[in-house]
Order: sequence, then structure tokens, then C-alpha cells
Amino acid sequence: MIILVVMIVDDLHERANRHAALGDPMRLAIVDELAASDRAPVELRRLIGIESNLLAHHLDVLEEVGMINRSRSSGDGRRRYVHLLRESFLGLVPGRRLAPGRALFVCTRNSARSQLAAALWQEMTRSPAVSAGTHPAARVHPGAVAAAKRAGLDLTTAAPQTLAAVRRVPDLVVTVCDQAHEELEPDDSWLHWSIPDPVTAGSRRAFDATVTELRIRIAALVRDDEVAS
Repeated sequence: MIILVVMIVDDLHERANRHAALGDPMRLAIVDELAASDRAPVELRRLIGIESNLLAHHLDVLEEVGMINRSRSSGDGRRRYVHLLRESFLGLVPGRRLAPGRALFVCTRNSARSQLAAALWQEMTRSPAVSAGTHPAARVHPGAVAAAKRAGLDLTTAAPQTLAAVRRVPDLVVTVCDQAHEELEPDDSWLHWSIPDPVTAGSRRAFDATVTELRIRIAALVRDDEVAS
């Protein structure tokens, strides 16, 4: 446990140092340019409009936090090129990252948000997912079925079920409805996504917006290399 805590703290410090390095406008401009092209320092000075001594300082800062490296040209050995280390940007977006696994999504009626979330989870992570409701409706809302179809998902055979019907509650449980979250008052191991109920609006736009929001939430939660493209 102590080792894990130390690793988490070290990772936070490393991320904070990289964010601090990017907090300078000149360094951010350098990174923007290097994202498109490797550049020699003389090219960076010309493109960004910066003196050589100041450029050297900014490059030193970026190299110190592991965001760039410099290599000698294979042509003119007197020239060096600056390379952006793209892997250094992994994990800079705030938030926890989880490996995919079985998931349960919960809302009140289990007729829209939780059904769409489970279907998206299975599509994006290739991991099983189920959904349930605290007070299940008689059927999945037609607007959710239609939105799922537009998103390449199939909810035609899905049916609402009560939370009590879920035989095995997985480690990852997400409430996607404020009402369900407040009614259940789960412990902090559950996650909560406060997503408006598209059934209230009833429009195609509302259901499609729910799909988009859920897709963004899942992609933000799951490691980049585990999300299906």
C-alpha cells in the first residue's frame, strides 16, 4: 500500500511538472510546432520569433520534464533536430484511467441512459456490461432505440430490469441518473455521471446528445489503448 501511494504521488508530481512546462506561452508554441514537424533550433527561432538563448532555456525545460529530445542530423552532423515525445502527453488529461472490465450502469427507469451506456461500453471496450433501474419502465424508450441505431448499436431486444435482478454486481458501477444516485446513496466506490434524461425532452437531438456525452465519458475513463476505434 505504501509503495502504491508513493507511485501515485510521483506520477502526480510528474504530470504537474509537465503541465507547468506547458504553462509558458513560448513553450506551448514550441510544442505546437513540434507536434507537426521536427525542427532544428534555427528553424524554431525563425518560426516563433525568439532569441537563441531564450529558446535554449525553453528547450532545456521541455527536455527536463521528458517532453522533447534532441538528435544529431544524419546529413549535416553539425545540425540537431528537436523531436516531440508524444507519449509524454499520455495521462495529462485529468482523471482516473481504468482497464476495461465488466460494468453496470444504473438509472431510474432503465429505459434510455443506462441502456445506451451499457451498449456503448460493450462496443468501445469489448467488455461485458449490463444496465438496471431503481424503478424500471415497461420497455426501452423508442427514442433510445432509434438513437442507438444511428450510433451503430442495437437495443431492439433490450429490456429494462430492476437492480435487484443483477445477479453479480461488478466492481465498476456507474449511476447515470441523479435521482437513482440520490435514492441509492452508494459508497464512494461507485461512479456517478450526472446526465440529463433525454426522455424528458423527447427529441432526437436530446437522445443523440446523450449518446455523445456517454461516449465521451467512457473514452475519458478507459485507457486510450483499450478503446476501440
